[in-house]
Amino acid sequence: MNADRPTLRALLRCTATALQHLTRTMAIACVLCLVAKHRSTAEPINIIWAEYQARRRLKDAKIDGLSEDSVFSLAYGAAHALSLAAMRWHGYRSDNRYLVFQCLQQTIGLENAKWRVLDKCHKQRNLAEYEGNLEITPQLLQELIKVTEELLKSVDAMGPVK
Repeated sequence: MNADRPTLRALLRCTATALQHLTRTMAIACVLCLVAKHRSTAEPINIIWAEYQARRRLKDAKIDGLSEDSVFSLAYGAAHALSLAAMRWHGYRSDNRYLVFQCLQQTIGLENAKWRVLDKCHKQRNLAEYEGNLEITPQLLQELIKVTEELLKSVDAMGPVK
């Protein structure tokens, strides 16, 4: 655990953060998180559940013989769950899927190019969901899985909620 990392309480007091700007515009909401002494027992259930879902989906996405559509759906679901867990770790939530990806730079320090891969996948997901048109390139699928694996490592490294 990084001793220089600000606590949740310190982050919530800082008015200059991009996340707080989003709360002022009502794009995301600030929620009170429980203080956790041990990640496996006392951490807020929504973060534990999101991480569990992400691990399961990412593992399933690597099963041989699945269609590209299935792999995409599983990997995208894992990326969204991890992004949501990172946002909740900082004490925020959003009902908008795209915002959890766009906030990754602030929540875990993810590079712009990487969260933009997730944003592109979100757009592809919407095309499939609402227009029935899912066109995934093998390159986009590989990038999605790679970024999702990185997200998993980053969320694991965050440690318990402070």
